[in-house]
This record gives sequence, structure tokens and C-alpha cells, in this order.
Amino acid sequence: MDDQYLDAFIRESEEAITELNNSLLELESDPSNTEAMDSIFRTAHTLKGNFGAMGFDNAANLAHAMEDLLDEMRQGEMEVTPDLMDLVFAGVDQIEVIVGEIEEHGESETETDEMVDELRAVLEEGAAAAGGTEAGDDGDSSDSDESLTTDASVSDVDIDGDAVDEQVLQAEISVGESDMLGVDSMLAVESIEERFDVLDSSPSRADIEDGEFEDTFVLYLDGPDAATVDAELGTTGKVDNFDVTDVTDDLVSDGDTDDGDSGSGGDASADPDPGAEEEHSVDEIKSVRVDVDQLDDLHGLVEQLVTSRIKLRRGVEQNNLDSTSETLNELDKITANLQNTVMDMRLIPLKKVVGKFPRLVRDLARELDKDIEFEIEGEDIELDRTILTEISDPLMHILRNAVDHGIEPPEEREQAGKPRTGHITLRASRERDHVIIEVEDDGAGLDVDGIREKAIEKGVRSPEELDAMDDSAVYDLVFHPGFSTADEVTDTSGRGVGMDVVHDTVSQLDGSVSVDSEPGEGTTVSLRLPVTMAIVKVLFVKVGDEEYGVPIKNVDEITGTEEAKQVNGQEVIKHNDEIYPVIHLDDTFDIEGETANGDGMLVRIRESERQVALHCDSVNSQEEVVVKPLEGILSGTPGLSGTAVLGDGNIVHILDVVTL
Repeated sequence: MDDQYLDAFIRESEEAITELNNSLLELESDPSNTEAMDSIFRTAHTLKGNFGAMGFDNAANLAHAMEDLLDEMRQGEMEVTPDLMDLVFAGVDQIEVIVGEIEEHGESETETDEMVDELRAVLEEGAAAAGGTEAGDDGDSSDSDESLTTDASVSDVDIDGDAVDEQVLQAEISVGESDMLGVDSMLAVESIEERFDVLDSSPSRADIEDGEFEDTFVLYLDGPDAATVDAELGTTGKVDNFDVTDVTDDLVSDGDTDDGDSGSGGDASADPDPGAEEEHSVDEIKSVRVDVDQLDDLHGLVEQLVTSRIKLRRGVEQNNLDSTSETLNELDKITANLQNTVMDMRLIPLKKVVGKFPRLVRDLARELDKDIEFEIEGEDIELDRTILTEISDPLMHILRNAVDHGIEPPEEREQAGKPRTGHITLRASRERDHVIIEVEDDGAGLDVDGIREKAIEKGVRSPEELDAMDDSAVYDLVFHPGFSTADEVTDTSGRGVGMDVVHDTVSQLDGSVSVDSEPGEGTTVSLRLPVTMAIVKVLFVKVGDEEYGVPIKNVDEITGTEEAKQVNGQEVIKHNDEIYPVIHLDDTFDIEGETANGDGMLVRIRESERQVALHCDSVNSQEEVVVKPLEGILSGTPGLSGTAVLGDGNIVHILDVVTL
């Protein structure tokens, strides 16, 4: 199959799935919304046609069954109920799994027969037949024709939670009647090991390979979800019958996650459960749509570039310096325009990432028996493709916490005099060369006293420091690594690291994150991100024989060192009645050789970034550079955000004024 057509099919299918999910959510909230119903039917019909045209019959059959069911709902023959919507959403999830398999392997092995049968049963028996399907089960199927039973107890299994990457799935296996039970079982286990990590077994591996078990044996696998394991076991040789169950919560104890999160009181530091994260993951953005006018502009600039190259070559050959200098000026303008055009082409609307979030909030709210309205504002705001891809997981962290810990149960809200339905808003706005993304909820808010107590318990801050901090500074402590006010782990959020992951990711993107909360009123988490991050204008400063770059956007003023004063043994400068401590770059980076010591220059940093001044020997020039972030063991080095290669081939470190 032509890769070009397959890629176009996958991208179109992904967009259709997102559109289908959001239209279904609109219909669920307002069953009389005929516009949403028409959109749902059209999208399902398009998916069916596309799957059929590409030869993916299993997905086409599923889409066809969904289309027939949706048509019954559109014609008013069937009422829109929560159980019915759960079944339709499960069908959409399975289609999404199939599209993912097609993208990765070029084909899908997911069996859709059971899901199709469920949909057809509802068509024949009515909406009541949908009650047995749980939301998000992805139509999990099993090739087992009979109920498998085993004497294995999860209490006998010892699995280290740190060794689990995804979920713990208990797979009860039968190899059927066999003359060589041990050999066939060994072959089955080895085949399964090629696809999943085997964490434990019952009975032991030796007993399985000796055939010393009755009818079935149990393997505990590390996998994304039951549906995926189901699909893989269905194609595994020597496996006759099987039954797959998610036993993560039974086997991975709270003790395995002693930095664990979750709890009550609007804890903003919990991390989503790995399985749920997998279920609602946002894929890397692999394609962009470009306006034809931008392509025309790009083509015109390339033509100018070719012309200037020819003129420059001729000027050099004829040793005509005047002509060469003029051509170089032309090249400066062309490359600047080329840079701006390419940067604009990389910009993608925020809705490319947040389009899947309404479904995430709906499923979590239903799972937690909460009533939540979710609203997105400013989804047309554009950011660089790389930044959008990186912030998808942090935004998902924040949203899950808002649903799980921010919004109270309906009864609790009612007792507090609030509407039973909670409200969460994801809001984006543009502020010059930055985008502000806020996630606001009207829930319980953060417990500032609880945060102070936990900060003392964890040794994050001393009681004296906490007494001197205002509430906003205390709220920001939730970004400290390992910090949480959680008392227990929940299925929705609270297994692993916390909001420090959000902070680290945003910081690596040269952005910032903050929390504002009002007890009983709600919490707002704000992310401030650059629109693009590839090219930065920097100020070059000299310290000894070393040169560093300071992003111009961080610089407020350059002054002489005579402004500096000594206060309590600390060198500071005063500006607008504010005190700015002085950081000596030669001491910070242990610069060898002769430096300016007391002489030199002071670069005062913008108060919005950090209230400090940097001491250097001299300030040289400013220039636009391509910044490459630090990777590997250098990633996260305090005071450094990346490196840039200059025109002469030298490498310059770019300073991170926040962590300096």
C-alpha cells in the first residue's frame, strides 16, 4: 500500500475520531441537539467508507454497526441514555486502537466481532441491552468459550511496583488438551514473553514447564490495558483459552509509591494513573496543514535566495566588494523573511492537542460519579509544533487533578451551597510572544495549612521560612519534587511523581507555571509558554575567557558596577525601591583565569523573571541564535538552558536566569 495514501488516511481518521468524540459529548449533554447528531452520523459514515476503501474490513464492520445504531438514534427510534453512550464511546475507542495499530504496523489484528455483536444486540433488543458494557472497556474480547477458573490468589503474588511500566494484567491461560502439557505450556509462555514482560506466574515457571498445574496457569504481565493483551493472546500460538483481568490496584501497593499523590482538598500534585494516561494519550503531532499563501511566500523567498547566491558568487569572482556587500544585505532580509515564514508554518492551533480533553473529562467524571461541565476558550491560539507536543501531558496531569481532587462530589458541593455541577475551564490567550494557558476549576481549592504542614514534614522548608511566605508562594511548593499533600492513592490520579513533572517540562520549554487558589472557591494553574522556541535573540556577555548568552527578553537594564552596594555581606543593587541581589557569574561557573572582579558590568534581569543582577566582565553584542536544549546527563543543569553554535563555529552556553 502507498505510504502516502496510508499516512493521509491515518491523519484523516485521527481527526474524525476527535470530531466524533466531541460531537458525541455534545449529544450526551443535549440529546435534542440535531446538529450534533447529524455531525456524528456523517463522521461515522465517513469512517466506515474510508476503512472499507483501504481494505480494513474489521474496522469497517465496526463503523457500520455504529452507523446503524446512530441512525436509529437520529431517527428517534432509540433514546440517548448514559449506558448507550458508554457503548458508542467504547466502539470509538476500539476504532482508535485499530488506527494506532495501522499506523504502527500497517495493519490491525484487533478483533471487532464481539463489539459488533453488542451493537447489533442493542439494535435488536433496544437500549436496555447496552447496560452490560462499561465505558472505556474498548470492547475487550476473549477467545475463551468457557469461564476459566484458577486457585491463584493475588495475595500470593509479589510484584515490585517500581518494576511496572504500565499496568499489571492477570492472564489466565489454557493450552487445551495436550499430550505434552509442559512443552506446549513452555512454548506458550515463551511466545507471550516476546510481546510482554512477565512479572510473575502461578504456579512457578518451573512447574508450568513441567506441566504441574490443573487446566490453567496464570501469568502476570506488564501491558497497557486488557484490550491490548486480549488482542495479542488471541494470535499467540499454543494458547487455547484465556481470560485477562486488570489487577494493578490489587498488586501494586500504596507502599510502592511512597511519593504517592492524591487525596482530598484539591491536591494539585497528583500524577495520573498510568493506565488511564495510556487510555487518553495525545500522540505526537506528525503533520501540519499549511496555507497555500504561505507556500507561495516560501517559494518566492527561495527564488530570491537562489538569485542572491548567484549575485554573491559573481561579486566574489570579480572581487567587487561593493556588490558583495549589497548582496549580503539582501541575504539578511531574505533569511529573516524566510525564518519568519517557516516559523509561522510550524505554528499549530491549540485545539490539535486539547481536542481530546473533553472526552477525558467526561470519562473521569462518570467514573468518579461527579457532574462536571468542561469548557475550552481560545483553542485557535497557535503555538510551535514542538511546544504543543510537549505540553499535552502536563495539561492532562492538571486536568485529571482538577477532576479528581479539585471538583467535589455533587452532595458535598450542595452542602457547601454550590451548584451540584462543577465547572472546569481551559483558557488560552496570547500575550506578545507568549501564550498563557490556564486550567481553572470552581472546586474545593488548595489547603494552604495542609501544604505548610507537609512542607515541614518533608523538609522542603523550615517553619520560619513558611511563616514568612505568603499564600501564593506556599501554593507553588506543590511543584517541589516528591511533594504532595496526598494521603492515599486513587485510580484516577496518584501513582508516581507529581506536579514537579509539569514544572520540569514547562521549564525545559523556557516557560513558567504557577498556582493560585482560594479555599472553597477553586484553583487556577497557569502555564506561560513561548510561542516558538527554536530561534532566540541573546545578549553575549564575557566572563574571563568564557562567553555566555542571556536571552534578551530576560534583560531589563545594563549598568556599571558602581551601582552595587554591600548589605549584610551580600552585594546588591537598588532599582525602584526594590533590592536586586548580585550573582557573580565567575563564581557560579568557577571560571578559571583572570576576571574583572569588582569592575565590569551588571545585567539586571526583568523582575517578572527573577529579581537579580548578573555580574560579568563585559557586554559584547546581541544576535539571534538557534538554541539547542541540553540533553542526556546535562539535561536540567542549573543555570543553563541550552547551547548555540556561532558563525565562527564556537559553542556558547545560554543562561537560564531562573535556575542560576
